[in-house]
Amino acid sequence: MALTSDTLTLPVVPLDDEVVLPGMVVPLDLSDTEVRAAVEAAQSAAPEGKKPRVLLVPRVDGNYAGIGVLGRVEQVGRLADGDPGALIRGLRRVRIGAGTAGPGAALWVEGSEVAETAAGPGGEAPSPGAVAELVKEYKALATSWLRKRGAWEVVDRVQQIDDVAQLADNAGYSPFLTTAQKIELLETTDPVRRLRAAVDALREHLAEQEVAESIAKDVQEGVDKQQREFLLRRQLEAVRKELAELDGRSPGEGDEGEDYRARVEAADLPEDVRKAALKEVDKLERSSDQSPEGGWIRTWLDTVLEMPWRERTDDAYDIAGAKEVLDADHAGLADVKERITEYLAVRKRRDERGLGVVGGRRGGAVLALVGPPGVGKTSLGESVARAMGRKFVRVALGGVRDEAEIRGHRRTYVGALPGRIVRAVKEAGSMNPVVLLDEIDKVGSDFRGDPAAALLEVLDPAQNHTFRDHYLEVELDLSDVVFLATANVMEAVPEALLDRMEVVRLDGYTEDEKVTIARDHLLARQLERAGLEPDEVTLDEAALRKLAGEYTREAGVRNLERAVARVLRKVAAEHELGARELPFTVGPDALRELIGRPHHTPESAQDPAERRTSVPGVATGLAVTGAGGDVLYVEASLADPETGGSGLTLTGQLGDVMKESAHIALSYLRSRGAELELPVGDLKERGVHLHVPAGAVPKDGPSAGVTMTTALASLLSGRQVRPDVAMTGEVSLTGRVLPIGGVKQKLLAAHRAGVTTVVIPKRNEPDLDDVPAEVLAGLDVHPVSDVRQVLELALTPASASAADGSGSGSGSAKLPVAA
Repeated sequence: MALTSDTLTLPVVPLDDEVVLPGMVVPLDLSDTEVRAAVEAAQSAAPEGKKPRVLLVPRVDGNYAGIGVLGRVEQVGRLADGDPGALIRGLRRVRIGAGTAGPGAALWVEGSEVAETAAGPGGEAPSPGAVAELVKEYKALATSWLRKRGAWEVVDRVQQIDDVAQLADNAGYSPFLTTAQKIELLETTDPVRRLRAAVDALREHLAEQEVAESIAKDVQEGVDKQQREFLLRRQLEAVRKELAELDGRSPGEGDEGEDYRARVEAADLPEDVRKAALKEVDKLERSSDQSPEGGWIRTWLDTVLEMPWRERTDDAYDIAGAKEVLDADHAGLADVKERITEYLAVRKRRDERGLGVVGGRRGGAVLALVGPPGVGKTSLGESVARAMGRKFVRVALGGVRDEAEIRGHRRTYVGALPGRIVRAVKEAGSMNPVVLLDEIDKVGSDFRGDPAAALLEVLDPAQNHTFRDHYLEVELDLSDVVFLATANVMEAVPEALLDRMEVVRLDGYTEDEKVTIARDHLLARQLERAGLEPDEVTLDEAALRKLAGEYTREAGVRNLERAVARVLRKVAAEHELGARELPFTVGPDALRELIGRPHHTPESAQDPAERRTSVPGVATGLAVTGAGGDVLYVEASLADPETGGSGLTLTGQLGDVMKESAHIALSYLRSRGAELELPVGDLKERGVHLHVPAGAVPKDGPSAGVTMTTALASLLSGRQVRPDVAMTGEVSLTGRVLPIGGVKQKLLAAHRAGVTTVVIPKRNEPDLDDVPAEVLAGLDVHPVSDVRQVLELALTPASASAADGSGSGSGSAKLPVAA
């Protein structure tokens, strides 16, 4: 940028929030004191015969720009509104210098004209072709903008400008430019850069204008559509009225489409559901009465309108009260109660902090209650709903084989219905019920699909807020539903489905818990069913304990309830026959008279000669079945060498894993028999037979390894296995006792069976934390890591003659040879 040597002294015309560029002609209001003073001073200082000149300088927030425009006063007179004014033409840019004195009350400054030169980014002159292209683009954009405003005369004037500087300064007329943008154009002395800035500003404005026009067009189209729809509906009403009169019906009678439309518009539906419903109403209005499609649409609309889209029950955030409800309804089951209490506490805190909905998802829960039959899984669901203050609905999945039972049928099928999940929400009447998915491990699959696969989306907290039923075909938010799935055998549940649920195990009740349940719940219910009053028949605690321990042996309480019902029915029948007077108290001694002898006598309570372990070769193990934990006996025998036969024979419907455990036990004793002072030569010459009673029941798993080893060691040593000892654990070829599963269930079974000493793997010791304290108090649990520790604990001391022959002390892990 170069400066001329000529210095100008001019009065200043301050322009507040306004900018004048060279070439522009603008009117100025002389009613402004500063403008009038500057014009009058210019007039008094102008040579005779020449027009007055002023310096037009932008002023923003009291600050003057560094460059102004030399302006010539073309005319002084009246403006259109009658106020005094002056017409001024901008001529050239002037760099403002120091202030100076001058005539009148105006501000006088010195200035020098600015010479404009074009330069590229690197200081070189731009190519003529690039400049011509820029001029062409500006004219095209300016023409497009001016035509939209109808300024055709200005279009012609712009097209006639060929000078780059003049064309760039012409942008000063643009009303959409801000004051800052105009000052930038004023202070940019490179005409090419100035024109490029004008092009950018004009292009940006046209883009914004196009968006604004598009929005205005959409709004206008929406208004026109509503008006057109209103008029068409009025005409449709008139046509229907005429048709009704021709058919002899009163106007409005049988107008189903309009009735459904009113119901849809009156219902509080989510926006996407409302749109889908109105679309179906349109189809219904166009369809004839004879069309079968009309019936399908009406059924669908009825289903949608009956869904509780906006209905939610308020959770009961009384955490202590919820815990009391759970404790009152169910004894024990501490894990489940603790999980529900945690859920309510978290929900309460989330609501207090406004986190009820995060990422479109609400705070539901998916729990899987896994345990043997009769422990209260199903009844627990209703209790949880009552504790939370929610609606409860049960969905029975046992035997379901059709995937459409979960997701619903497509509406193309005759008699199509929504799936069980949608029907459950509809039945509950709220969007946040407690849904019990009963017997989820009994779900099957066939050519109609796999229902378990359809449940993956239902039970996935990351997906179920947009669940789509095949029948509804609209999104249903299940993220606030509490799903409780029940199962007896966890292995029967597909792994992908199990991964989406939080598993809570219900391993069965202790004897004390069974007595409490019978006293507080079962007895009152069965008294009512037997038609007896509470003061007519009472069962004392000793009788209930005997019923739980000797007449039934189960993880749950179903058989216990049946036994109580049998006792009460017997008393009621004898009273009606005149054989017994009421009131009557049933004690433990009266049970045999009423319902016969006990069926389950503890092994330790039997006569020593009648115990299963009264002979060598029989050991007591522990197992897990579908009905909970159970006691398992392993019997071993050696074949007579004279009758021939060798090898290992296994009976009792054993699975492959259990057969391998028997081979490992035999191999261990063959390799380590010398250390244990066992006659391992018999194992080579005579056949070994292992049998696990209850031959009709299939058995499998590695946890009987130590039991088989102990049975074989007992057989070879001639020492009996203690009747009060039960054991569980996998055995390795080196004699290590490896961890197994189901420790809690197995210890509960040992406690029910009257066992007092239990041997478990050392690495299962942390699982003892899950076992109830009263069970651990009644058991002497020995965690072991080696088979020799098991044999030392389980085998009875050798007889005197055997001890003399072996020389083995009582504290030794070695075993004497059988006499």
